[in-house]
Amino acid sequence: MILLDPDLDTGLPSNSPPRPISAGRRAASAPPVVPRTHRLPSARTLARFLAQAQAAVRLRGQVTVLLTTDAAIRRLNRQFRGKNKATDVLSFPADFPGPERIAGDLAISAPTALRQAIERGHDLSVEVKVLILHGLLHLAGYDHETDTGQMARRERLLRARLRLPQGLIERTHSPMGGPDFALETRDRHPAPGTASRRNGTKPRHSGAKPTRGPRR
Repeated sequence: MILLDPDLDTGLPSNSPPRPISAGRRAASAPPVVPRTHRLPSARTLARFLAQAQAAVRLRGQVTVLLTTDAAIRRLNRQFRGKNKATDVLSFPADFPGPERIAGDLAISAPTALRQAIERGHDLSVEVKVLILHGLLHLAGYDHETDTGQMARRERLLRARLRLPQGLIERTHSPMGGPDFALETRDRHPAPGTASRRNGTKPRHSGAKPTRGPRR
């Protein structure tokens, strides 16, 4: 399931079909032209990728992905991880899936994803997919901060299968991703109103030490 935060900056338009505008208002209210590479993919496109990535990760159950703002993800990061800053993605695994078969939630900051996409030289849609894959691996139980390279190897294999560029873990060792970048690309936050809130699970982030809890 893909959710779009209503407060998300209009400077990050979706590729969804535009709403009709009357001829009299068209000139005055025409939105600024945004490069296609900076546009959010449609919910349908992301839902299709989410299903494909879940199958590749072999993660069963419902996953909710919230595309939100820097401000919202900063609040989540502060509330659940004690880090008062925005980040790119947060993972909230469901400790007790129950009869609804809920795997967990992901929260992704679209503005942060756009900045990282520009830094890496690819489309925003590609960056969002990279973040979804990374978050799904955390929901599946992987944790590159405590393992011996299993998550990194799995992410590398799956991103190649899904035709994605360099993954988040690999970036921490690349020249473009210095210490600050590496830290930012490993924080994850909880999506409000989804599995983490229902069962009290905290979000995971890629740098988290506990076995359970929020990951980035």
